[in-house]
Amino acid sequence: MRNILLALVLVLFQNINAQESVDLGYYLPENITYDQSIPKPQEVIGHEVGEWHVTHDKLVFYMHAVAKASDRITIENRGQTFEGRPLLLLTVTTPQNHQNIAKIREEHLALTEIKGSSMNIEAMPLVVYQGFSIHGNEPSGSNAALAYVYYLAAAQGPEIESILENTILLVDPAFNPDGLQRFAYWANTNKSINLNPDNNEREYHEVWPGGRTNHYWFDMNRDWLPVQLPESRARIETYHNWMPNILTDHHEMGTSSTFFFQPGEPDRVHPLTPKLNQELTTEIATYHAKALDKIGSLYYSEEQYDDYFYGKGSTFPDVNGGIGILFEQASSRGHIQESQNGLLTFPFTIRNQFTTALSTIEAAKNMRIKILRYQQEFFKNVGLMSAVSRTKALIFGDYKDAAKTWHLAEVLQRHKVKFHELSNDISLGGKSYKKGYSYVVPMNQKNQSLIKAMFEKRTTFKDSLFYDISAWTFPLAFNLDYSESRSLKVAGKEINRLMPLSGNVDAQSNYAYLFEWNEYYTPKAINKILNKGIRAKVAREPFSLDGKNYGHGTIMVPVQNQVLPSSELHAFLNTVAQESKIEITAANTGLAKGIDLGSNSFGSLTKQRVAILVGSGINAHAAGEIWHLFDTRYDIKITKIDVAYFNSVDWSKYTDLIIPSMGNSLSKEQAKKLKEWVEAGGTLIGYQNAANWLHKNELIKLKFKKDTLVGKNISFGQQNDFRGAQNTGGAIFEAKIDLSHPINYGYKDDRLPLFRNTNIYIEPDKHSYNNPIQYTNNPLLSGYISEENLALLKNSVPFQVQRMGKGRVIVFTDNTNFRAFWYGTNKLLMNAIFFGKLM
Repeated sequence: MRNILLALVLVLFQNINAQESVDLGYYLPENITYDQSIPKPQEVIGHEVGEWHVTHDKLVFYMHAVAKASDRITIENRGQTFEGRPLLLLTVTTPQNHQNIAKIREEHLALTEIKGSSMNIEAMPLVVYQGFSIHGNEPSGSNAALAYVYYLAAAQGPEIESILENTILLVDPAFNPDGLQRFAYWANTNKSINLNPDNNEREYHEVWPGGRTNHYWFDMNRDWLPVQLPESRARIETYHNWMPNILTDHHEMGTSSTFFFQPGEPDRVHPLTPKLNQELTTEIATYHAKALDKIGSLYYSEEQYDDYFYGKGSTFPDVNGGIGILFEQASSRGHIQESQNGLLTFPFTIRNQFTTALSTIEAAKNMRIKILRYQQEFFKNVGLMSAVSRTKALIFGDYKDAAKTWHLAEVLQRHKVKFHELSNDISLGGKSYKKGYSYVVPMNQKNQSLIKAMFEKRTTFKDSLFYDISAWTFPLAFNLDYSESRSLKVAGKEINRLMPLSGNVDAQSNYAYLFEWNEYYTPKAINKILNKGIRAKVAREPFSLDGKNYGHGTIMVPVQNQVLPSSELHAFLNTVAQESKIEITAANTGLAKGIDLGSNSFGSLTKQRVAILVGSGINAHAAGEIWHLFDTRYDIKITKIDVAYFNSVDWSKYTDLIIPSMGNSLSKEQAKKLKEWVEAGGTLIGYQNAANWLHKNELIKLKFKKDTLVGKNISFGQQNDFRGAQNTGGAIFEAKIDLSHPINYGYKDDRLPLFRNTNIYIEPDKHSYNNPIQYTNNPLLSGYISEENLALLKNSVPFQVQRMGKGRVIVFTDNTNFRAFWYGTNKLLMNAIFFGKLM
């Protein structure tokens, strides 16, 4: 008890000291001399570290200045964010190592190959990737990077020389430049001369959507595996170019917490992570504990956070032969704030991040041989597993959709996974695979563990609590067929460079053009066509023409009575086909088997004007996923309307309004206004929790299944685990779909994998035709769900549509656009937009 009180007094004393006087010496180790030719942060950015929140532009200026002044540092720009900010990487080591950096990298990568099992590692440097502030409003990491890079460049003496001689440091000073800039602006513009620690102070309550995310409001710490964002692609390229031994990820958490470092919860580790990984993480943790003890900072480990989802920075290395380490610092959310541990100052949070950055490289130096040997053995074991495995290859594809298949191959390529084209069309396990629409992934390669993590389905778990999602099976996310093969005979030529997809119109027609709705980018095509003022229709029944079968949702563009003459229409559609990567077929007759092209079973399509509700009370992640989908994938304009000015909007301008997951963000009067808009012909689309609000305000009539679970024989200490076990954090489930319903146009199979992270369960309608998407009686495909919630989910419906006057109200209980990589259900939203009037 006495030691705890002493530590608390030290914390309070240091915090108060930091508030009164902040200079670089507050962070730096004592009794070390520094090279005076290296510029200090204040000399470049105009303020001391921690005095203000550093903006990303100033961070960039300093990193370039210190790299120019130091022969220990090289700097590179690996790309740009959506807002055009550079994605910097600093490589830090001795000048001698820099002269041989290409050879050092080549030898280090050789350690991850099968031949690397016999390499001598005694003189090999360790590679450490240190990344800061992937969440922009967790800024102590990037601000600590200022002091840390100064230390690496300027510190003198045998300690730093030994570390740099034996280590290649890859320093990413800002994982999330756009978010960091957004939050720095907020904190700085609300800072007072007299710092105010009152929790109610506006400085600590940033406006929606906050600085956590990137430009499109994505949580980028969930994108290490999917690699859908430019920031992620830059860091994944760096990762695979170096295959680091240690990767650190500096975060923040609640203000009244202390400091966390891994390992996390011992029972919440993914089974593909070797036990030795956790043992080494525990040993590295002793260095963090020692360093934080020295400065009197409180901390904890092996609680709260887990090592399960491989899409996080602290867990991704664990399936790649490295060691990922998460740091979580209590956040001041500004410059100084009251907490349960006393006054928490911004400089104090920075110092803890700085301190553990140093303790990481001290551990790396002292554990170098042990950690290199672990990496060596990891990939040696991969080779042994490949030799005994009965599965020699994985095959995936969709013979109706080249684009979705291509995009999964693109993810594999970004992770340096080897794959081949399919040698010829085959059928395997009742599934058809078409050459050019399918790929083969050999399992005998060094990335075997990563491949397993991406493709496996898992439904049994040691623990029922998850910090993040429990399933992410990629072929299910992309809604692709996939099979295991015991032979590599199906593999054709290895694909070293994934060629871009193409599209075209096969010939000019004076009658009509047709394209099926199956391809991923068909919404992009129809949007361009309708925006050009060209008439188009959609087939509500299948038909055959010139020996080709066309399914529900086929688009027909007649040639006559268009705004363009036939030759210009052909040229325009050819451009559309190329840009949308689809094949358009010329039809020279309307006489078909089944419905003819002039049939009333073709419904007319009209140009859509889509809006999305954003702002306070709306789930920013869900809104950002939709914005990103429209803006970057389908080139469809979408108007973001903030709830703050809802009442002043002329809603008659819009054909569709999307409400992402939300609580009670709108009033009854606003609900009435929406009802009038729908009755006049609008299509209202609500996601997840918005379904509850729409039902409550009588915009749609739904019957919900309710949980009646009661905690019996549960102690007070067990209540959090009891409740947590009922949380469906993110799993994959199977639904049966009606291919004739417009919401399912473009799907070839009557089974569809859906991602779900809610406990909203809707009873099916009494008429089966009103349940075009319905969970099966055995729906769990991958991930965790409690037995009680699984019983509620069975045969429930995740989609409903009801007419109201001339309009429609549509609800989805599930996220069809999850984290930008759930390609398989993106089309459901597009179908609601373009075909809503047919439902």
